[in-house]
Amino acid sequence: MESKAQFRLRIYRDDNIAIGPGKVALLEAIALTGSISAAAREMGMSYRRAWLLVDEMNRALMSPAVSTATGGAQGGGTALTPLGEQLVQHYRAVESTARLAAADSLAALNRLLAP
Repeated sequence: MESKAQFRLRIYRDDNIAIGPGKVALLEAIALTGSISAAAREMGMSYRRAWLLVDEMNRALMSPAVSTATGGAQGGGTALTPLGEQLVQHYRAVESTARLAAADSLAALNRLLAP
């Protein structure tokens, strides 16, 4: 059997998760697809759920992480703002730093597992 360690950083604002693994994954999917609905489909969630997560995140931050443009002659679309791009970058950097800092302890814990 293979073991796996997973860090799940969550930053709360009051009782709400302002920044967390699901929201960061949603931001990455939005950046990739250019659409909240396409990102939601890719992640297996409803558009409404994705929109609520984006709205909750945008309200918790000093400025929005996601900007939207309605459809029309120019088309529509969704993109990460510079703040949204920074948020993803910093979140992934924290994860990486935590993995590196904990590598020896995680290896020791894995050695305690039954074969």
